[in-house]
Amino acid sequence: MSTTPAVILDVAFQRAEASIGQPIVTSPSIAEKVDYVSRYVGNRAVVRLLLACSLAAIHRPEVDIRKPYTEIATPDAYSGRYYDENFVTAFINRHELPCNPTTAFLTPALRNRNVTLTPSVNLVGRPPKLYEAALQLLDEVQEGRITAEDLLTETIRCLLIARNEKRQRMTTLLADLKKSEDAIPLSAEEIVTLLKQHLDCRGSSRLPVLIVAAAYQAAQQYIGERFLPLEAHNAADQQTGALGDMEITLVDDQQVITSYEMKTRRVTVEDIDRALQKINITGKRVDNYIFITTDVIDERVREYAATMYDRTGGIEIVVLDCLSFLRHFLHLFHRLRSQFLEAYQQLVLAEPESAISQPLKEAFLALRQAAESAREF
Repeated sequence: MSTTPAVILDVAFQRAEASIGQPIVTSPSIAEKVDYVSRYVGNRAVVRLLLACSLAAIHRPEVDIRKPYTEIATPDAYSGRYYDENFVTAFINRHELPCNPTTAFLTPALRNRNVTLTPSVNLVGRPPKLYEAALQLLDEVQEGRITAEDLLTETIRCLLIARNEKRQRMTTLLADLKKSEDAIPLSAEEIVTLLKQHLDCRGSSRLPVLIVAAAYQAAQQYIGERFLPLEAHNAADQQTGALGDMEITLVDDQQVITSYEMKTRRVTVEDIDRALQKINITGKRVDNYIFITTDVIDERVREYAATMYDRTGGIEIVVLDCLSFLRHFLHLFHRLRSQFLEAYQQLVLAEPESAISQPLKEAFLALRQAAESAREF
């Protein structure tokens, strides 16, 4: 087929937009599976499998859509990862479609495979029903019960609906917040309560980083320090060259003076020893290496950290509780509490969904709106 994958995607997008109010797939059972896979919030990788495989089957009609692995080593096999990385990524980014930001073929369930993806294959992915539905859809195409063109277009149509619904929810939540702008600002303790509620939500491991980042952003001109651009949530320190999850420099300098490492569990002695190893490997001589935890702090660990100042020749290592850090900051910089809250909200909303899910973003806006509305009475 002479048409390029990029053109195929654009044609499918235009067709999906034109039919957004009506399913393209006539079979109710098939349409239901496409909708389920496309709109499942807890796993946004599987929908990319459908996009990549259906795109390949349109571009190369001779392939078996169920064989997206060249390792299968048959003439009708192909590289699903090639289509996913080279065409699907740019497509979903351009149209802001709610999908995983990276290829589906590097997820645990789909990487290192060399088998035909028939419905009987157990991909050991979660939830199993989601993967079963996707494999059934690929089989429906191979058996001729639906065309690859219709599968691609219907998947995009469902993603467009999900994207538009998300946009509308965010618009409504932000509009509701705007209505309470003239109310008395939340107190420091009310902000602490608000963020504790947010931390208690599912999938909140990125939030402590943003709490500390928002504190520095709000107080930057007063303390003369700033945080360096945050690395991706899943980026390893070895890859980025960073000491921890966030690095602090003086406003007019690139020299890292403080490094933060966030934990959603108890900090251990081994964590401190690993921090020392990173300091030695990178050669960065920071003034402070600070652990922020949302769990309890073991007194033995706190005491062990305190011994590091003499052992390292002047590097202070300390373990702090996340909410205690927040509370102290908000009372120390009481007049900046509203700026802090705005900075935190902006950071939360700017994070990719791989780090902070859409439900977690919406949860913060809803919690804030509830807290601020209560002040009006």
